[in-house]
Formats: sequence, C-alpha cells, structure tokens
Amino acid sequence: MAKVRVAAFSVSVDGYGAGREQSLAAPLGRGGEQLHAWAWPTRTFQKMFGNADGTTGIDDDFAAASFDGVGAWILGRNMFGPVRGPWPDDAWKGWWGDEPPYHSPVFVLTHHARGPLAMAGGTTFHFVTDGIEAALERARDAADGADVRIAGGVATVRQYLRAGQIDEMHLAFAPALLGGGEALLAGIDLPALGFAVARKAATENALHVVLAKGARSPS
Repeated sequence: MAKVRVAAFSVSVDGYGAGREQSLAAPLGRGGEQLHAWAWPTRTFQKMFGNADGTTGIDDDFAAASFDGVGAWILGRNMFGPVRGPWPDDAWKGWWGDEPPYHSPVFVLTHHARGPLAMAGGTTFHFVTDGIEAALERARDAADGADVRIAGGVATVRQYLRAGQIDEMHLAFAPALLGGGEALLAGIDLPALGFAVARKAATENALHVVLAKGARSPS
C-alpha cells in the first residue's frame, strides 16, 4: 500500500533539522552540513553527482531505500530555494543544477504562484499555493499508486505530522550538536500520533531510526 513518508531526514543529537542563520551560502544553516555527513560518501548520493564510486553498507542501504518506490515529492519553498516573497522572475531553478535528483513530479508549497518548471531527468516542479492538503492530493494523483515523499524542510515535515498525514519516517541522527535552529519534533507527541519504532540501526556516522504508524517496537 502506498505511503506518505519522510526518508533520510537528518537530525542533530539535540533535535535540529537545520542550523541557525540559513542563507544562500549556507542553506543548511550554521553547522548544518554535519547533519548529512553520513549520506554524502554513499554510493547512492555519489551517483547523483555523476561519480561512480561511493561507500556501501548500512548508510548506503538507507540512502538507496529513501528513493525506492517514490512516485512524487513535496517540498517546502525554503527547500526549493532562498528566494522570498513574490517570485521576481523564473531564474531560480533550485539548488541542483539542470538535472535534479527527484526524477518525478515535485510539489513545492508556496504563497506565490509560478508556472510549472520542467527539468532534465523527468523532474517537474509544480508550485502549490492552496495549502498542504491540496499539495498532498495532487502528489498522490501524480504518484499513481507509488509513495509520496515529504522531503522537507523542517517546517513542512512538522505541518504534515501535525495534520496526521505521515505514515512513516526514517530519521538519521547525526553525532552533531547545533545548539539552535529548526527543531523537528519539539512539541509533537509521536506516540499520540500512532508512531512506534519499527527499525533501528547504528553506524559510525548516524543512528538510523524508522518510525511507523502501528509498528511494534523491536526488542
């Protein structure tokens, strides 16, 4: 059965999904690059940048699984780019160059209308101005029976969590302290939303935890 899921979402030990002072030069905020140190070396992520090599093992298994079975994506506007307010023009096309890693329809939450943006490799960005429910409905239709992945950022994941719309989350807890930024789970009662730990695995680079609704926690 198709799921709405969060996958390969990196969080600091003190609970932040992004650091302070996010900017064009530092899109993950101060110290935020530490959160993804587990992912960058993996074969899955290196292939996205045209490199043939990369690490294998548990980290790469989780990285690869994060793309498996995904038919559509949802992003917050901040994750698409640093532009704020009305779009001044169509010059900004995302952080990823001419061929983004999504290879499927992507629905970007925004308050400001913009026409669809087709990119190489099968990614088309659609800009949704009528809220998270409308974006999810469109994403489900586009996914055509496959999963919808809520890619982030933190505020977007929190909105879908509070709305009860996420079925599964894979969080990668990085061995880093940010001391501030965007807290992912502050004030959110995951057990009350039906989540339990379904799987866990540790590497030198991250503690991987999969939370799923209705799961029985592993012993």
